[in-house]
Amino acid sequence: MASKILIIDDEKNIRRTLGLVLEGEGYKVDGVGTAKEGLNILETDGADLVILDIKLPGMNGVEALRKIRQGSAEMRDIPVIMISGHATLGEAVDAVKTGATDFFEKPLDREGILIRVANCLKQQRLAKEVEELRAVVGKSHEMIGESPVMKRLFEEIQKVAPTKSRVMITGESGTGKELIARAIHRLSPRTGGPFIKVNCAAIPSELIESELFGYERGAFTGAYGRKTGQFELADQGTLFLDEIGDMSLSAQAKVLRVLQSGELTRVGGQKTITVDVRVIAATNRDLEEAVTNGQFREDLYFRLNVLPLKAQPLRERPSDIPLLLSAFIEQFCKENGFRQKEVDDEVVQKLCGYSWPGNVRELKNMAERLVIMSGDRIRLPDLSDEIAGAKPSVSPVSFAPGAARPTLRDFRESMERQYIHETLKSNEWNISRTAQVLGIERTNLHKKIKALGLSRNS
Repeated sequence: MASKILIIDDEKNIRRTLGLVLEGEGYKVDGVGTAKEGLNILETDGADLVILDIKLPGMNGVEALRKIRQGSAEMRDIPVIMISGHATLGEAVDAVKTGATDFFEKPLDREGILIRVANCLKQQRLAKEVEELRAVVGKSHEMIGESPVMKRLFEEIQKVAPTKSRVMITGESGTGKELIARAIHRLSPRTGGPFIKVNCAAIPSELIESELFGYERGAFTGAYGRKTGQFELADQGTLFLDEIGDMSLSAQAKVLRVLQSGELTRVGGQKTITVDVRVIAATNRDLEEAVTNGQFREDLYFRLNVLPLKAQPLRERPSDIPLLLSAFIEQFCKENGFRQKEVDDEVVQKLCGYSWPGNVRELKNMAERLVIMSGDRIRLPDLSDEIAGAKPSVSPVSFAPGAARPTLRDFRESMERQYIHETLKSNEWNISRTAQVLGIERTNLHKKIKALGLSRNS
């Protein structure tokens, strides 16, 4: 989305000139002649950056800047560039002290304007990245875990983060793949650069190339200005390509060229642009199967899958459920102004026995619902019928005196049959995904299904 710039200047020609220059670079521009009009626009529609003249009729620019910095949280953080043709040194100093992001004098220099605008927007974006990162660090309960699989994942993140190599994160939906990518970026030498996320599944195939590589004005119908692509925005930082398996083959070919050469060309453009980007990809699909079926380029797969990491499903680490539950309940109690709620042991036992097809995301949603809908204490009746009535993923075995006991072979086969069957059901009988969870080959899983007599109706 193009950055929105508001120009507040009483000289119509200045507004027109600035507007033409900035719109030519793909920015969305609005202009007004008084501080009062400008403040009204900021309060109703907002802006990504303000260019503000010091000398204005009625309320001057410094007074307007003071109101911006004393306004709502959204207004306070907007970068403001002050301009003037007749400002004294004292007024310039006063503007900076009041919170101006930058200051320059008329007559306006085209290249100087574009450089300062780009720098201010980049600083603003980086500031937002830092805040988002702090929020992730502060509330990244999805990454909580003391189970062996989570400890191993933490160790792997520590190893791959300082390198320049590309990372492929696999795992089911809701397992926290984005959090893993953010952790890698945070622990890497690129932590000061941007972290840009692109959800390849959420962008229509006909738009993915212009989203990734940007476009020039007139490249297609509706391209009224230049757009910077996500690869350019991620320069000197990390680009996280989520759900990479849903990317079109034509876009895959262009991504491959960027990975090979570090160069790209905007849609409709001729100029070659060099970028320095570390790519982290993630998918919940079986890319090897997609390669076999011709749905994903084999050469791109090998380019991306240099350092593979797996986000484990929650059912594979049930010992982490009490820790996650406690963290989520504490979070939602604070957010809703409730006293910290205790949880009955029976509730925890039920949750540990549930298969969690939606993984940590499902647990988090459930915890929020429990906090809001329960009384002073979270009890068994507060659980949904689906979870309260769920059978444990592995049934307890009775060793009561006198009870008939199966042979070790029969016991192993029974447990293996039950575990494979439950895993197949939780993955909606997706063979590839189930084989990945079980850590076996698809052909081996097919053999076991046949040998154990498993079916959807069994």
